[in-house]
Amino acid sequence: MFKKPIAASMIALMLTACASPDGTIRKQDTGALMGAVGGAIVGSNVGKGKGNIAAIAAGTLLGAALGQSIGASLDRADMQYHDQTAQRALENSRSGESLPWQNPQSGHSGTITPINVVRDSSGQYCREYTQTVNVGGRTEQAYGMACRQPDGTWRIQQ
Repeated sequence: MFKKPIAASMIALMLTACASPDGTIRKQDTGALMGAVGGAIVGSNVGKGKGNIAAIAAGTLLGAALGQSIGASLDRADMQYHDQTAQRALENSRSGESLPWQNPQSGHSGTITPINVVRDSSGQYCREYTQTVNVGGRTEQAYGMACRQPDGTWRIQQ
């Protein structure tokens, strides 16, 4: 079940490793890898047969591009504001209700909007969500899913 997304993710990892000739790991490389993994997982749930393979490839490439764009721009402080807001939104917000976040030092901002509550195959509660990230006058949008952990926190699944 996970062989195709893992293979696509490994390809994305190799591509992001090539992007850093001095051997250092850059934020955009990490963002590209995480986006590629998420895109591959989303793509693996679309279609069957050859259509599924195409969806995984497209999801991997689109996820990598979005992840690289966001990763190039967001620093640790930005991610802390984002993550804290995501936890509050996923735990407390109604479907369709957006919670904004902003890092006053960088000016980077965004929103987290939970959409649906679902149960995954193991019975765990999950929430689909959309998010926006505003960096330098550019707005990127993404979709994801997070599942509630036994300790009450939400972990991003895709």
